[in-house]
Amino acid sequence: MSLSVDVFVVGGNGKIDVLDVPEGCSDLAGFESWRTSVWGSEAVRSLGASFFPVLANEDLTVFPDHVADLLAECAVIRNNLEAVAPSIDPSKSHAEYVRQISQRLQNIETAAERAQSLGGGVLIW
Repeated sequence: MSLSVDVFVVGGNGKIDVLDVPEGCSDLAGFESWRTSVWGSEAVRSLGASFFPVLANEDLTVFPDHVADLLAECAVIRNNLEAVAPSIDPSKSHAEYVRQISQRLQNIETAAERAQSLGGGVLIW
């Protein structure tokens, strides 16, 4: 299984409505195992992250008023990809992990930017 990142808006009834992923965008946020090996890892926690570590135990819902904070956390992780990338699979190089995490982080950043422009939130599940 894979983690997905989606944008949502909160309807007038308080219900969360998940929006379709626009053409040309990807909703891939990493492998299910990344909940603990990447996003919820000690390396990410040591950077002061508070959003991503939630994924170790549950899905992450970032409401509209905190999307800017999520983007700031993404920037911290992006600036520390070398330290965040695990070396758990000997068949993959560290550089390959860095590349994969960078791509999935870009999908999350793009979704967060889209959410921000719509007054919406971000769901990683």
